[in-house]
Amino acid sequence: MAGERSPLLAHGVFSVVGDNGDSRRASSVAGDSSSKANPRTLNTFFGVMVPTILSMFSIILFLRTGFVIGHAGLLQGLLMLGVAYFIISLTVLSICAISTNGAVQGGGAYYMISRSLGPEFGGSIGLMFFLAKVFSCGVYVLGLVEAILDIFGQDPAVGMAEGVRVLPQGYWFSVLYSSVLLLLCLLVCLVGAHIYAKASFITLLVVTVAILSILISPLLVGPRRFSFTHTLDHNRSLTHNGTYTGFNSSTLSNNLGPGYSLDYSTNRVMSFSTVFAVMFTSCTGIMAGANMSGELKNPSVAIPKGTILAVLYTFIVYVLLFFLVSSTCDRLLLINDYGVFQRINVWPPFVIVGVYCASLSAAMCSLIGASRILHALAIDQLFGLPLAPAAITSQSGNPWVSVLFTWALVQCTVFAGQLNVIAGFVTVFYLLAYAAVDLACLALEWASAPNFRPTFQLFSWHTCLLGLLSCLVMMFVINPVYSSASIVLLLLLLLFLHYRSPTSSWGYISQALIFHQVRKYLLMLDSRKDHVKFWRPQVLLMVANPRSSCQLISFVNQLKKGGLFVLGHVQLGDLDLLPTDPVQQQYNFWLSLVDKLGVKAFVDLTLSPSVRQGTQHLLRITGLGGMKPNTLVLGFYDNSYPEDYLLQDPAFCDDAESGSGMFGGPEGDDFGVDLPSLQAHFPPVRHTESPRSLQPDEYVGIISDAIKMGKNVCLARYFFQLPPEGKGMTAKSGDNIDTIDVWPSNLLSAQGSGSFADVCSLFLLQMACVLNMAAGWRKARVRIFLCVEAESGDQGWLAKEERFRDLLGKLRIRATIKIVAWDPVVRMLQGTDATAHPAASEEFLSAVNLLLKEHSTSAAVRFLYLPGPPTDSSQSQQYLAQLDAITQGLGPTLLIHGLTPVTCTEL
Repeated sequence: MAGERSPLLAHGVFSVVGDNGDSRRASSVAGDSSSKANPRTLNTFFGVMVPTILSMFSIILFLRTGFVIGHAGLLQGLLMLGVAYFIISLTVLSICAISTNGAVQGGGAYYMISRSLGPEFGGSIGLMFFLAKVFSCGVYVLGLVEAILDIFGQDPAVGMAEGVRVLPQGYWFSVLYSSVLLLLCLLVCLVGAHIYAKASFITLLVVTVAILSILISPLLVGPRRFSFTHTLDHNRSLTHNGTYTGFNSSTLSNNLGPGYSLDYSTNRVMSFSTVFAVMFTSCTGIMAGANMSGELKNPSVAIPKGTILAVLYTFIVYVLLFFLVSSTCDRLLLINDYGVFQRINVWPPFVIVGVYCASLSAAMCSLIGASRILHALAIDQLFGLPLAPAAITSQSGNPWVSVLFTWALVQCTVFAGQLNVIAGFVTVFYLLAYAAVDLACLALEWASAPNFRPTFQLFSWHTCLLGLLSCLVMMFVINPVYSSASIVLLLLLLLFLHYRSPTSSWGYISQALIFHQVRKYLLMLDSRKDHVKFWRPQVLLMVANPRSSCQLISFVNQLKKGGLFVLGHVQLGDLDLLPTDPVQQQYNFWLSLVDKLGVKAFVDLTLSPSVRQGTQHLLRITGLGGMKPNTLVLGFYDNSYPEDYLLQDPAFCDDAESGSGMFGGPEGDDFGVDLPSLQAHFPPVRHTESPRSLQPDEYVGIISDAIKMGKNVCLARYFFQLPPEGKGMTAKSGDNIDTIDVWPSNLLSAQGSGSFADVCSLFLLQMACVLNMAAGWRKARVRIFLCVEAESGDQGWLAKEERFRDLLGKLRIRATIKIVAWDPVVRMLQGTDATAHPAASEEFLSAVNLLLKEHSTSAAVRFLYLPGPPTDSSQSQQYLAQLDAITQGLGPTLLIHGLTPVTCTEL
């Protein structure tokens, strides 16, 4: 287990460790050298506010503000803006909480989500967020082309060059211009992100000047009229006239309500959802500052403060611009000219330069951000070989392969040709990523983990939940088809990563949530409220060596009926004489064994000087609250030598042959235990020269101890003869595959026919019914054998049989009753009990064994009545010899001594 100072990642984000290197150590070294080369120098303004503001002041600010007001009107536009900023504000609170709970490395949202929710959810959302960045880069490039063509593009009505309008227009020309600009972004990103970082402040100054020029222009520019010509198809064009009125109350009044109409770039009628999708694209840069935490002097202060100030600043600017355009421009001008700010500006080049700088900056920021997310995904090896090349970096640490891969995908998106076409994709993917951030913060808050101590405290689970629901609702409001498709894609990625089972040392929030809920429900599970109607077996199976117990473990797993199943093991030793506890190191091997066998069991190990004392410990302390074992299962004590069935089980051989899977493959989540290690951990089975760790009197003492503690006891013999569970009961042929035989009488007593319905007998019947309910035993038939003295003059057994049949009906037990006359056997028993006359018992026991073989040879499993152990320890050997004699050569047999009332005839 990693120490408390171990890094969360087993790698450095911008470095690749060789196969033969220690990745954890290498990451620490890389991190130290990186911190020396690039000290934390950025403050709140340069490190958080500048990148966040630039990311939110993109092409949408300059080219789609008029579009939003023209179609939605001022009131609905402000509603859209309020909803958008409400959603991102809730997400900002979650970002601030997560980012101030520890250092955020490269990968931004992916890093925060994956380290909070685990590799499955983090990897799937990370890939979705990567796609969101790819599409947003396409949006910015297409917006920049749109702005360039608005100035330098040929007039569609003229069809030839006039002055500066020399660039031909059309779909393929737009794709060409986008490709050239995207190539420029690629060259900058290949050189290094530091060029973009150095120019970001200058870019912000240019954008700020452009915004100021827009705000003061109505004070300096008088009313104007403009004419626009838009090509509807190859043979038809349409001309519109728009008016700039300056500040005018009539213009404001006319622009208050919505006026959704045809969008001239896509020839589609706009609606609230389509316009909101375009506008929300401008709100997708809130994580830019959080991604800079590695370069911030004080991240816990800078990220919350800088992000919140940036969001407030951009919100105020958008509100001012909304009021400005709705008060100065009529609806026709706003709808038919995306570049309205440039036309009404006191000096149009201000806006032109601002548009170009903002668009190019946002495009490069998205390309760089997407490539870093892809690089982080590749480094984490969540998707295996397909993304492996993206982990390659240059000597300076630039992930140039991931940059090329991202550029290729963005190049595919520009074939959409129009910004509004792919704006919906961007919005839906970003909303899904924001929802995941809110979910991560919500899960951390609900898990109540002591180590979740963010320095930012202005959040609660209410804000996280509201942000999560708001994002999901707005996704479907914007585009139900895109939203459904994105969620389906997310689920497919989740399933892929779940079944691939990537190993990580990040911690799983699901484990914290499960712990939190299980603790709560365990407190509610009150043992004082137990009722016999809801009784189920809760089994502690003592396993000396799993090499000889695989079939028994699988059988008990079927017998538990949704109850507690614990594998117990006693390691002999004295902790006072040992430097460390050897038991703690064994848990991973036993848990891996449980995974490999596919059983739903817990593992409880203990260190004790004797097996009996260790079993007492486990019987007392195993379980928690209302979930404690009520039944002890032991292997049978005889003189035979066990075989190593671990080597014979195909489940433990397939991985070794194929080299893949849960243990052998590189993709398996084996928690450090591969198949060879598992095979080597468990000692060889006992052989002729091995001393026994358990003596007969100690074994019988364990049975006696369990009975004293009020536990039911089961002794299992010959279960190695059962076929492996994976092969099912059809592995055998004949009648011996479909019967479960129950002998509810005490066959070691002359009064064996005296009662068929005492507590122990009914316990046998219940256990047989439980087994019959298991999936692999549902087709088996239950047979109940009643031993009677038919030759005696007393015919009372007929009435007992009738009462027993009535009882079976009331208990809803479907079984066939077989009457067995055992008069000859009883005559061999001189006295009332076999243990009272040892000389006569051997012949009697042989006769009982023959009787069982005669009637139950064909059974798949047998349930026999286990008499209580002798109180005198000197008779322990004789007690075991009697049990051995009556079960000799029977096949799978379970001797059961039940103490718990388990049947109920009430509703």
